[in-house]
Amino acid sequence: MGARCSKFSFCWWHSHLKPSVLQSTDPENGEKNSLSSFREFSWEELKAATHGFSSDNIVSEHGEKAPNVVYKGFLENEGWIAVKRFNKSAWPDSRQFIDEAKAVGNLRSERLANLIGCCFDGEERLLVAEFMPNETLAKHLFHWENQPMKWAMRLRVSLYLAQALDYCSSRGRALYHDLNAYRVLFDQDGNPRLSCFGLMKNSRDGKSYSTNLAFTPPEYLRTGRVTPESVVYSFGTMLLDLLSGKHIPPSHALDLIRGKNFLMLMDSCLEGHFSNDDGTELVRLATRCLQYEARERPNAKSLVTSLMSLQKQTEVPSYVLLGIPQGGNTGSKEELLLSPMGEACLRMDLTAIHEILDKAGYKDDQGIANELSFQLWTNQMQETLNSKKQGDAAFRAKDFAAAVDCYTQFIDGGTMVSPTVYARRCLSYLMSDLPNQALGDAMQALAISPQWPTAFHLQAASLFTLGMENDAQESLREASNLEAKTNQI
Repeated sequence: MGARCSKFSFCWWHSHLKPSVLQSTDPENGEKNSLSSFREFSWEELKAATHGFSSDNIVSEHGEKAPNVVYKGFLENEGWIAVKRFNKSAWPDSRQFIDEAKAVGNLRSERLANLIGCCFDGEERLLVAEFMPNETLAKHLFHWENQPMKWAMRLRVSLYLAQALDYCSSRGRALYHDLNAYRVLFDQDGNPRLSCFGLMKNSRDGKSYSTNLAFTPPEYLRTGRVTPESVVYSFGTMLLDLLSGKHIPPSHALDLIRGKNFLMLMDSCLEGHFSNDDGTELVRLATRCLQYEARERPNAKSLVTSLMSLQKQTEVPSYVLLGIPQGGNTGSKEELLLSPMGEACLRMDLTAIHEILDKAGYKDDQGIANELSFQLWTNQMQETLNSKKQGDAAFRAKDFAAAVDCYTQFIDGGTMVSPTVYARRCLSYLMSDLPNQALGDAMQALAISPQWPTAFHLQAASLFTLGMENDAQESLREASNLEAKTNQI
């Protein structure tokens, strides 16, 4: 299995499953108003969102060894995000990078994991996209653990992918670089989406394509250029993936097809679950896509038409076909092994959280490096320490408005950094019915101490208060995982 392909996958939210997949002919439907406009993010924003580009947040296939690494992150106003960080040699022209990103960022479709922003800072080039919480097609197709992907889901993936390519073509973005099973992601409802990252060139010349020559379009080997027909060829290789449950080189598959042995291509796990007519039609489509002459391949629109008629179980939601809980991979509340702090957050028992924080004191601040200058001996430092002391007294007495004021004076003093102060002010904000400010403090605590379960717990409590159930569950899971690691040490 590829490194980390089972931990998280790219991008994130707002998918609106239709009553029938056959009604989902407009891939734009439902997305235009659900996402914020494309914007430029600051380096500091993305650094904080990914906990300093922590290796624990890497979600791309080859981990830190990949030339361009994708991280999972969290932004207060956007929720969970995927951040692609390019290597230093890519995109030397920042203006070209911005123009390309904005062009891709103008796309909005429920068939895409959409691009919501970018960042350029010095040599740094980063893309920001929706986070998809339910893994990649590669994970569900090649590395499944509980059940193989159902035939109806494979047909749905093929249709949604064709619709994504057709939508992109209709918006002047027909070129997609290195289309493969790691580029197809599943959103919180289990709907397949095409990663927007492949719509961007990976380098200044746009010549990057698959490193595996066995799966590369013939004309690319001749010219070194990607064409719309090249993308259709790659779509054909993905149809083979869906048919076989394996990554079979097209030349080998075509030999089997020409020899009338197409049933040897079929995934043995599907035996008895599909009709020969359906299998034959999908093989025929794959063969057309894999024609040696690019002009003989179908276009995306005709693929959509052909695949629409093959759809099965169209009334069944994708998450059921995929075999995942409704609402994402965060699992049910009962599945989480929660500590007393986690239980208190799940119940939104702020009084219990207060007792736990008060009892814990400042023990989790040990080891935090504080930049103390000569100000240590000045009145300013004394005032800062007094603010903290007064804040602690108010916090203990449950005078949360006073606690907020005192802790704010301490933080604004700038002479010491304390994640516990942020945690205590976070709870004080929650007690004062200010959940947005509370979420900001939880994220500040995480930026200082990325491995601190309490910060994730408070992030979850803030998200629950804001009605962001799925994200709160994800934060609780992060907290539980960190606590489990700590207990093993």
